[in-house]
Amino acid sequence: DALWAFIEPLIPPEPPKPKGGRPRLDDRAALTGILFVLRTGIPWELLPVEMGCGAGMTCWRRLHEWQEKGVWERIHQALLDRLGYANAINWERAAVDSAAVPGKKGGQETGPNPTDRGKPGSKRHILVDANGIPLALTISAANRHDSRFLETLVDAVPAIRQCAGRPRRRPAKLHADKAYDFAHCRRALRKRAIIPRIARRGVESSQRLGRHRWVVERTLAWFARFRRIAVRYERRADIFTAFH
Repeated sequence: DALWAFIEPLIPPEPPKPKGGRPRLDDRAALTGILFVLRTGIPWELLPVEMGCGAGMTCWRRLHEWQEKGVWERIHQALLDRLGYANAINWERAAVDSAAVPGKKGGQETGPNPTDRGKPGSKRHILVDANGIPLALTISAANRHDSRFLETLVDAVPAIRQCAGRPRRRPAKLHADKAYDFAHCRRALRKRAIIPRIARRGVESSQRLGRHRWVVERTLAWFARFRRIAVRYERRADIFTAFH
């Protein structure tokens, strides 16, 4: 009930439909079906009728509809604003990393995974604060290099309200592993007034590299708990992104 009370105002109302025809599925029931599929990973067509969530494809259409209208982005923004206002986001440092996801059915934003014998897959790239709160996320093909998405992730962090002062969107420092050890990555961060803390290939030992970056690894592990995105079943990139 508390979750729905938070989300309901962020969902745009549907315009009235002409009389006749099947009534529209309740938004709360559709959200329940979407979350059930996300958590369990079952196919849409096997969504249990006993749950009262309507047909699985009806929930799929609502997921797609809300993605097109930016509902999921508004929910993420509202959550970040609430955390920022409570001073719960640690801007002292942030971390960035990615994780490959098998994509057995292929589709948009998939490619041969060089770490999985060239099998098709995708990557989820995330940027988190010092507590592991996801601030930005993007999806790419598994064969795209992590460093190409650093600027995209940093720029994707929305302006988050604070308990005092202006909204903020830049951390003081950004930690990254050796995959981001390029001059253009450091230049991009300094241009945005962010101090780069990027591990250097062939210089730094791997024993202490995770002292500040372990939070992003933990957040990636949290994403993998949801079976629908632990393995990519969606051919459409927008649907896969909406689940995140």
